[in-house]
Amino acid sequence: MNLRNIVIVLSHPEESRNVGAVCRAMANNGIKTLRIVGEKSDFDEERVRILAIHAAYIWENAEFFGSITEATKDCSIAAGTTRRRGKKRGKLLLPEEFAKEVEQFSENGKIAVVFGNERTGLTESELDECTMGVTIPSDEGFASLNLSHAVQIVSYQLFRTQSRQSNGIVPVTLERLSRTVGTIADDLEKIGFFKVAGRDDMERFWRDILSRAGLSEGEAAYIEQTFNKAAGLAGKNRTLIDSAYEAVPENSVDFDVLRKNQTGIV
Repeated sequence: MNLRNIVIVLSHPEESRNVGAVCRAMANNGIKTLRIVGEKSDFDEERVRILAIHAAYIWENAEFFGSITEATKDCSIAAGTTRRRGKKRGKLLLPEEFAKEVEQFSENGKIAVVFGNERTGLTESELDECTMGVTIPSDEGFASLNLSHAVQIVSYQLFRTQSRQSNGIVPVTLERLSRTVGTIADDLEKIGFFKVAGRDDMERFWRDILSRAGLSEGEAAYIEQTFNKAAGLAGKNRTLIDSAYEAVPENSVDFDVLRKNQTGIV
């Protein structure tokens, strides 16, 4: 595990002391990159430093962003921490499972772990900005964890996972991956895949799957070329069939049957 490529993202934390405690938890586990969704002016620096103690340098180097998407755009994976399961969220990994899952990607790409507000955690819309989910089991009678404790647990598992060998692949960032996902959705739309709705869900599906695959730049480009060619061929076939239909006298042949039997296009 390359801890230099691990990014801890706090989305709208409310308590300055919690931010300080997060800095200390990160330092305990060799993680130094902190990004916060919010304004630096929202926090009491003195209170941050009280709990950060000798890890105040992490706070001093923290970066601030307007959204999770902005904070993670240079990362290859953005993992949202949550205890809530959803139909569209897929499998939630335990911290130790997550550490093993992303180990190889951390060698050449940044991995973001996103933590929500102390009171509410990550909202549904914030989780939609992430590409995978991580959950920390706790007693149902008191399931909510302190923010810094949650960061400590996940960071510790990342710290304990040691890299054996890099695969040499540099995974694309989420910002770059969004272009590939957009290409896929555009091409599917060209061939009439979407009826009225469904594009957003489809884009989320491809983004989540492809981010976990750790695509290289060459692989991302190849996927784009594949979908572009498929859409082009579908459009060409549609044009040829429509031209043939117009060239034949009306009622001479049942083209609806012909189109279905020979091309599968209805």
